[in-house]
Amino acid sequence: MTGFDTLAIVDWSAGKRAPDRPSKDAIWIGVTRSGVDQDPVYCRSRIEAEAWLAAFVEAEAQAGRRVLIGFDFPFGYPRGFVRRITGSDDPLVFWDWLEARITDNAAGENNRFEVASSLNRLFDGPGPFWGKPREDVWPDVPYRKTGIAYEFCAERRACDNAASASSSCFQLFFNPTVGSQALMGLPMLARLRQRAGVAVWPFQDCSDAPVVLAEVWPGLIEAAVKEGGADEIRDRAQVRLLARALAGLAPGRLEAMLADTGPEASEEAWILGTGHAVELVAAAQGVVGLTPPPLRNDCFALPAGVDWTPVDDALALLRARMTPVVGVETVPLMQAAGRVLADDLVALRSNPPHPNTAVDGYGFAGGAIGDGPQVLPLVDGRAAAGAPFASAVPEGAAIRVLTGADLPDGVDTVVLDEDTRVQDGQVAFHGPLKRGANTRKAGEDVTADDIALYRGRVLTPADLALAAAVGHGTLVVRTRLRVAVLSTGDEIVEPGARASEGQIFDANRPMLLSLCAGFGFDMVDMGRAADARDAVRASLDAAADRADVILTSGGASAGDEDHISALLRETGAMQEWRIALKPGRPLALGMWRGTPVFGLPGNPVAALVCTLVFARPAMAALSGAGWSEPQGFAVPAAFEKRKKPGRREYLRARIRDGRAEVFKSEGSGRISGLSWAEGLVELPDGAVHVRPGDPVRYIPFGSFS
Repeated sequence: MTGFDTLAIVDWSAGKRAPDRPSKDAIWIGVTRSGVDQDPVYCRSRIEAEAWLAAFVEAEAQAGRRVLIGFDFPFGYPRGFVRRITGSDDPLVFWDWLEARITDNAAGENNRFEVASSLNRLFDGPGPFWGKPREDVWPDVPYRKTGIAYEFCAERRACDNAASASSSCFQLFFNPTVGSQALMGLPMLARLRQRAGVAVWPFQDCSDAPVVLAEVWPGLIEAAVKEGGADEIRDRAQVRLLARALAGLAPGRLEAMLADTGPEASEEAWILGTGHAVELVAAAQGVVGLTPPPLRNDCFALPAGVDWTPVDDALALLRARMTPVVGVETVPLMQAAGRVLADDLVALRSNPPHPNTAVDGYGFAGGAIGDGPQVLPLVDGRAAAGAPFASAVPEGAAIRVLTGADLPDGVDTVVLDEDTRVQDGQVAFHGPLKRGANTRKAGEDVTADDIALYRGRVLTPADLALAAAVGHGTLVVRTRLRVAVLSTGDEIVEPGARASEGQIFDANRPMLLSLCAGFGFDMVDMGRAADARDAVRASLDAAADRADVILTSGGASAGDEDHISALLRETGAMQEWRIALKPGRPLALGMWRGTPVFGLPGNPVAALVCTLVFARPAMAALSGAGWSEPQGFAVPAAFEKRKKPGRREYLRARIRDGRAEVFKSEGSGRISGLSWAEGLVELPDGAVHVRPGDPVRYIPFGSFS
């Protein structure tokens, strides 16, 4: 695929006609042509915008420029929806279906709710479309989502989940309203794609198309938009910066992003740039070294009405909202162990690069089909690893070969040294011997241009061997996640120091620092902060300057001296997740100057459990390694335990004689139980009575790594 000369980004609107004066919630179009930003275009209505786009496509074609136009609304719907409406899996058929039914005028008056009503009537029960200005209109469109099952198709597309986009193409009212934007935008695209040279990504072959239409999401460059300042209209900044970002990518990167889609893309569409937010932000900022985007201040917010949160629900919320916050760098291969691979590693050459022998022996062509003795004349010379035989071996002759040697021309089979006898320039052995025996094919491990390792992988010594074998001497990796650890409380003193009456030694900080260092993160020891608001604030400020994520222990509840939670509440970015969990029920999550904060319980056992269960997978996602889930094993119990319903429980445990033992006490302050344990037994949310011999889920501590 060749590159694009012009990049255009369209911020669409489903609203009424906008005012004369440029404003938000209108239609904005950003254009970067030949690397130069153009003044964004302001359109007051969809009709005006469609006319501008048609003229734009025509002008670019006459100038011989190749164009990519991105639109900020869904191009497709979850798998199964289009077939229910049209009888076809082709989303472009549904585009035409909408184009024949949606009406619009210069004032922005349209019939999208009537069309949504007719669509909803094709389904049993309410939905899937929902949301409207008033409850007393359009009875076939529910006012709220409550009661919609989404059994026939999913509520959100795979690309929405992959990009952590919060919107659903079925939501027509209440922000974000991409559902209405799609209903009003797809008919326009249906007409636009009828023009000569226009192709739709990823539904059509776009490799040589002069004009490519693609779905985009400005949220991918949110960090760059925030840095742009408050003076510019946000919609204007989004289209300007996203066009700049796509135009400013390194050679071949835009083409790579167009090739990077999920398997559902042919039916559901895909958001261009998904998984490449860090790179796009850097391109929008004009930065060569990639700068991580900060998390949104509401990334920890629970849905309205949620109070006690089951463990699985809390993990699902974290998983949907945690995205990488670290940049990338190139390091020598020898220094890359434990680092997170930033992009797919493509093999520069095959492994093995040439056919070779797997054993010491004698090579010849064609195998030995017959039974009984086989005698072949030997050619002078031999083939060894690093010293190939330069000539061809004649048919019916053999040559001495050593393990790892490239097979000479004319050789495709090797007989094992121990199965031969050599005398008077001849080699004898017994057949039959299958063609290709004792040889390795070129590329039988990895073929050149194939992906050898996928991005997000934490590189192991074996990975380095593979990377070296396929031709790489340097690797592009994520910078290490920097984790700051802070303890709070007047009662805490440094380990080994003199403790006064009522004071305790800081056990959490050394535990958390060493635990997270074992995860491969760079640790920042923030020491201890006294129970004084200014002291805690100063420590959080310093931690935010030095780290990508902050772990605190103590001070996260709602008491008079719980300054961590109080300060986070002052910023408006504090969420106290009351997890249905034992130990460690409260978990304070918040943002401090753009840095995520995990407020852990003060009790060491609860602090460790919350770190392993919640902070560990979240930090893996923040580091670029993706969400990680520990591997548990079903083993017989060596204990008896009755548990009431309502909370998930984690018991300190270890395996002895193939059975799971648990620590004698469940107290959160019993640190000796952490030292005694080698893992956790996880008991489910519901009531359970475990008896000796019953299977329980055991998670070794090492599984969290």
